[in-house]
Amino acid sequence: MDVFACAGCGTELTAPVSRVALPVHTHHGGWEELHPPLMEPATYAVDPRPTGPPWRLWEDVGEDAAARQGVYAPVHSVSFGARNRIVIAPGDSRSMALIPEKCGGHCQGVDGRDGPNLACEGCGRAVATRMDDCGMWQAVWLEPDAVVRRPSGLPAVPPPDGDDLARPEHRVPPFETDGWWSRRWEAALGVALAHLVAVTEDRPVVLPAGPVTELFGHAVGRCLPAGPDARSVGLAGPGIRTPRPRPDVLLVPRHPLTGEPWRPPGDEGAVVPLDSGVWAYLVHPGETSPMPATGVLPEGVLRDDYPLPPCPRYPLTPHRRAFEYTLVRLPAIRAPRLRRHREASR
Repeated sequence: MDVFACAGCGTELTAPVSRVALPVHTHHGGWEELHPPLMEPATYAVDPRPTGPPWRLWEDVGEDAAARQGVYAPVHSVSFGARNRIVIAPGDSRSMALIPEKCGGHCQGVDGRDGPNLACEGCGRAVATRMDDCGMWQAVWLEPDAVVRRPSGLPAVPPPDGDDLARPEHRVPPFETDGWWSRRWEAALGVALAHLVAVTEDRPVVLPAGPVTELFGHAVGRCLPAGPDARSVGLAGPGIRTPRPRPDVLLVPRHPLTGEPWRPPGDEGAVVPLDSGVWAYLVHPGETSPMPATGVLPEGVLRDDYPLPPCPRYPLTPHRRAFEYTLVRLPAIRAPRLRRHREASR
């Protein structure tokens, strides 16, 4: 485990934390809603892409400079903020104080529009940005040039790996307890859909029967065209057998530590990475009822226990900004067949 300290005076700014993959829903929440912390306690993640201010308009940046920032299709503005910012849960922050004149936001919190808004209590240096406004996951972002990482001296925690995906606690249900679709699922679907559009070059697809079709089918049908020459899609990952023959595209989990997509050994075919908790649910949905039961109900029959399991009234819809944000950051967006998506991003 590590701690982060002020690069100026050495004051420790975090509790001991261990690194995990950056969540795919990091920059995508529900507008005008308060969100819980992005990160689990005692964890941190690093965003390798430029984030936050300063922002420059696409017209002023140009295609080549935008591509160097990781943006490959026209957008309103391009971030020229720092790369490799470190995100932690607010509860893991230590010895930092808000900078009052840099606490701009909308209506329910601060959003970091004015740059770092947290100062080290030891020397007053601006070291981090607290973000908790509506539509944002609560987080503290440490500036990479303002902090240094040190060993905490505590015993190392076993890093997460592929075996963790089979644990029941790793699965993320697609809906909240109040019956609404999970914001994490909406963002994960938007990100996955962008990758699916890119690897298929906007061609029709055939999804595997079961949870993938039931949960993703509506969104995929609205985004990708119908017709012949469809690409086959299948689920694959640690602990389950890869379908044979191999589908054209595999839905695979991101590694919980590195964020890299899983691949079958020696396989170089097309894959679409999924949020590991979402993937785990699709592969192992588990018991959907809060009550134990004997026997097996016929397929499609719902239990009549009270309270009933949550059931949203409309199909799962991808987070639109997550879809667009991801797609314009994939070099494949430049392919001629993706022209309609490229123009839609303007």
